[in-house]
Amino acid sequence: MLGHDIIVIGASAGGVEAVTQLVRSLPADIPAAIFVVIHIAAHSKSVLPQILQRRGHLPAIHPKDGEKILHGKVYVAPPDLHLLIKPGYINLAHGPKENRHRPAVDPLFRSAAQAYTNRVVGVILSGSLDDGTAGLLVVKKLGGIAIAQDPEEALYDGMPGSAIENVEVDYVLSIAEISKKLVDLAGESVEIQNHSVDPDLEIETDMAELDKEAVQSQERPGRESPYSCPECGGVLWEINNGNFMRFRCRTGHAFSPDSLFAEQSDALEQALWVALRALKEQSGLSRKLAQRAKEQNHSIVANRFAERAQEADARADVIRRVLVEGENQLLNIDNLEATAENNDLETDMG
Repeated sequence: MLGHDIIVIGASAGGVEAVTQLVRSLPADIPAAIFVVIHIAAHSKSVLPQILQRRGHLPAIHPKDGEKILHGKVYVAPPDLHLLIKPGYINLAHGPKENRHRPAVDPLFRSAAQAYTNRVVGVILSGSLDDGTAGLLVVKKLGGIAIAQDPEEALYDGMPGSAIENVEVDYVLSIAEISKKLVDLAGESVEIQNHSVDPDLEIETDMAELDKEAVQSQERPGRESPYSCPECGGVLWEINNGNFMRFRCRTGHAFSPDSLFAEQSDALEQALWVALRALKEQSGLSRKLAQRAKEQNHSIVANRFAERAQEADARADVIRRVLVEGENQLLNIDNLEATAENNDLETDMG
């Protein structure tokens, strides 16, 4: 009988340090395959496999599409590709972003649960926002084990905190305790259970692969919402997993509440910058026309354009003040992210 031999791990900010600490404590003969998703920019080079292999006892790689799953290996999601699990092999997909990321945690967890049901252990580590919560819900629903890093220990408590709040997690542990628990779970015998897979789950897994039939199908999980997708502008469908609400559009972009709010905020800021530019251009044009009318002794026309310029400047100033407040908030976020990157870099170079 097999143990819990499919271990899926998700992290974001502060995740390199957390994953490195965790994998470093796993023995070379652990009877399980480990899969890791950490949010990374699409055009960045990922050296996480080299870091994990240098620090730990297990070989770590960026897998190839279709690669066979083997125990005693760490499979790290490559940049700009979802890491998905099929029975016996790995699928890499350039599917729609989920929670603003590709790779994202939810597709990994969801596909693992669909393929291996109660053999799966889902682990949520340090990270901001709430990617991974929806996927961990599926892991639990199909009989797997849910583990979250203790938020008090995590550099960023958003992801583990969301998991604990919305999922009946089995264990809330420190990194050192998680490593020990994974070894114990991998060695325990599991009576394999056949769970009927929700058709909506199959649709979502197929959409992560940008499957042609799934994209063209008129069937969508959930119900139509009044909100639009910040990525493509399409209608979002509201999906409820227990008390956890999330959204997915027709082309497959998916958002948890926190990630949707963050994306909407970015879209709003972009719109404000466009409005500011348009108003400053309008002001400049109005002043030029006012000056030309003045030179031609058309005082009434000159005054009208001068008033338009003043109105545009006043409106632009309102938007400028809104952007300044937003920039201050963004600077705080940037400082926090910079701290996480520095911590991760110290782990890399250490």
